[in-house]
Amino acid sequence: MTARNDQDRKIVLVTRRTRLQELVARYNTVEQARFQAEHLGMDFEDFLLEDRVYRAAVASVEQTLRLHGRVQPLDRGFLPNFLFPPDCIVAVLGQDGLVANTLKYLGEQSVIAINPDPQRFDGVLLPFKPEELPVLLPEIWRGTRAIREITMARARLTDGQELLAVNDFFVGARSHISARYELQLGDRAERQSSSGVIVSTGLGSTGWLRSVLTGATAMAGGKPSKRTLALRKEGFAWDARQLVFSVREPFPSRWSQAALVFGDIDASTPLRIRSLMPDGGVIFSDGIEADGLEFRWGMEAVIGLADKRGRLLH
Repeated sequence: MTARNDQDRKIVLVTRRTRLQELVARYNTVEQARFQAEHLGMDFEDFLLEDRVYRAAVASVEQTLRLHGRVQPLDRGFLPNFLFPPDCIVAVLGQDGLVANTLKYLGEQSVIAINPDPQRFDGVLLPFKPEELPVLLPEIWRGTRAIREITMARARLTDGQELLAVNDFFVGARSHISARYELQLGDRAERQSSSGVIVSTGLGSTGWLRSVLTGATAMAGGKPSKRTLALRKEGFAWDARQLVFSVREPFPSRWSQAALVFGDIDASTPLRIRSLMPDGGVIFSDGIEADGLEFRWGMEAVIGLADKRGRLLH
């Protein structure tokens, strides 16, 4: 490859603030951050170590990437408003949550997910280390690296608003009050009162969904079905064209039912939820409440498979 061709390549490097940077932004100085952290019994030296390792990883990765193209650094806070060039490669310097959050804002761009600190993060979505980039990048340009597709979920409201999820959706109330809604799957429908509904993709099936199923099985005291056991143990495939929903703590009463509490969603059978909450209803994805949608009385959410899929290099 010529130097000109190298410089024609566009690479966006997505990073995040460390815990130390978040504390300093909140308390203005490192000294104040230290005081607040140690006052709460936290190990501030660990904050400093994490920050040093992450900054070193950012510097190393950016230096390597600049040998292969034009690099645009991007903090995660600017993701919602950033227009990714359609022909760029996106490098994400983890954790897993940053990779998932980034995928929602991409089209057909492929993602290099890099683990900045393997001693600290397991990194289910982070197959690469910074030192592997010099070998990895030429393989990407040659088109010899495989791409793993990731199914996403989409929630569409009656007012036209949409939200994507890489891991899962939560539908319910912002506070600890019960969520009230009507739930419909195919020809089955119920009015329900619960602590919310989780809708999971294959990628998210070993996270929040697993926790919900484990807790429900333990409380029931019964023998779980083969399907529940399989989901708790292994989840389901990241590229599966299906979603799984589970209702958290459904409450049966004269007003509410609790039979339609678990099931599959596919392309022909979306999940429909109509809010019966005067206020405080919300739908958010991947644990990020700040990006959530208000879900007020009378609004209907249709939750199904998203048209686009994530593309993760591995």
